[in-house]
Amino acid sequence: MKTTIELPDDLFRSAKQKALHQNTTLKVLIERALRREIYPLPESSENAVYEVDRYGIPTLKPQGKPVSADFVYKLMDASDLEG
Repeated sequence: MKTTIELPDDLFRSAKQKALHQNTTLKVLIERALRREIYPLPESSENAVYEVDRYGIPTLKPQGKPVSADFVYKLMDASDLEG
């Protein structure tokens, strides 16, 4: 859907600079911001094995030991049980 919004000049300039810095478009930057506002990420707990970044990508949290394939498979199996 196409729409028009009005932004203060300083916010528009800052958003354009941020989009340029992230090598993306203003459209994508605004879409990401709206998604984060409308669909906030769940709070991360201290014991969480992974966290979700601002783009919605899950990332393993460092646990003080190397991540093995076995560890990843166990996580995948556990997530199958939750769904």
